[in-house]
Amino acid sequence: MKAMGSIPAGYGADERGALVVAEHPVGYWMEKAGSSPIFLYDTERVAAQVESFRRLMPDRLALHYAVKANPFGPLLDFIAPLVDGFDLASRGEIARVSHLDLPKSLAGPGKSDKDLEAALSAGVTIHVESESEAERACLAGRRLGIQPKMAVRINPPFMLKGAGMKMGGLASQFGMDAPLVAPLVKRIFEHECEWRGFHIYAGSQSLSESAILEAQRETLKLVAELTAEIGTPPPEVNLGGGFGIPYYSGEKPLDLAPIGEGLDAALGELSGDFADTQFVIELGRWLVGEAGIYLTRILDRKVSQGETYLVTDGGLQHMLAASGNFGQFLRRNYPIKLAERFAEEGDSAAHVVGRLCTPLDLLGDAVPMPADAKVGETIAIFCAGAYGLTASPQEFLSQPAAVEMLAQSSG
Repeated sequence: MKAMGSIPAGYGADERGALVVAEHPVGYWMEKAGSSPIFLYDTERVAAQVESFRRLMPDRLALHYAVKANPFGPLLDFIAPLVDGFDLASRGEIARVSHLDLPKSLAGPGKSDKDLEAALSAGVTIHVESESEAERACLAGRRLGIQPKMAVRINPPFMLKGAGMKMGGLASQFGMDAPLVAPLVKRIFEHECEWRGFHIYAGSQSLSESAILEAQRETLKLVAELTAEIGTPPPEVNLGGGFGIPYYSGEKPLDLAPIGEGLDAALGELSGDFADTQFVIELGRWLVGEAGIYLTRILDRKVSQGETYLVTDGGLQHMLAASGNFGQFLRRNYPIKLAERFAEEGDSAAHVVGRLCTPLDLLGDAVPMPADAKVGETIAIFCAGAYGLTASPQEFLSQPAAVEMLAQSSG
């Protein structure tokens, strides 16, 4: 058997041993969905993550939700009252949150004129990533008769060490190199546009408290240097996020307490010029990742050359990351269990696969399963709440779609 990640704390079983989510066994949710596979998002877990952030991070920090992590409409409606804003990456995402009255920002390279106009019309702050994009945003504002709100995204000269995805310290399509930022801000003023501050994102999916805190300190140092050059303090600074969750064997959950304490001290060392600056942490995966479970039924069980295969009605077309992203990375197992027998320890190795015509459609590689796992039982893959369905090739082989739903307790 091969190692897999640890199941997030707090999940338990009923008297029959079945996995319970929001007070109900998974069979209840499968029946309610009316089909399989399903993505189930536990709202209590999302709320608990927000509560932890509020309790452990500095009071002056605003919390924004990165919609790209999971744009499921009912989840956005649930999370809106809990957070202070939305960070967006497309005009499609602008449309998804248009009915929610919270501050919004749009980031990402290559914004088209239609993207810029959609943002302006919706009152969204545009995080510009180049001089030409800033110029086009100003021109779009003149066409529409709207004063653009613009922050400048910076490609920082440092990176978030140990991050799963590095977004700084390298040549990049994201943001502007630091020496170009102050001249651009001054041009924004000259165009009589509203400058909203900075966006600095050094990396994502970090499980190192010290690395996150070091990147935040470097970010604040850079902000202070640029502010001195510009001569005007930024109204807002998006510090990025980078908070990761443990997917694989040997990984441990992030401890927010030292990050919060260290960041509080670093913010306290800033000059009084920043007294009115709103600092923002942008989080997606950390807020919703562990709240999601992918549930897929076993359609067939077979043995090939002594190895057991559990063929499911799901696959990489719904849950690409769990399969190893088309073989691009060293594949490791997400946390995975037989849902109806959650309390039972797996005593036999099984390969959990989908039904696509590629050997890459592998959801669990020699993972521990009961030796008598049956057709009709349900596989549960955890940590499926972020970058799951919408980050997967849903149309691949034209297989049936997965259902998404919120799991909310009756209380």
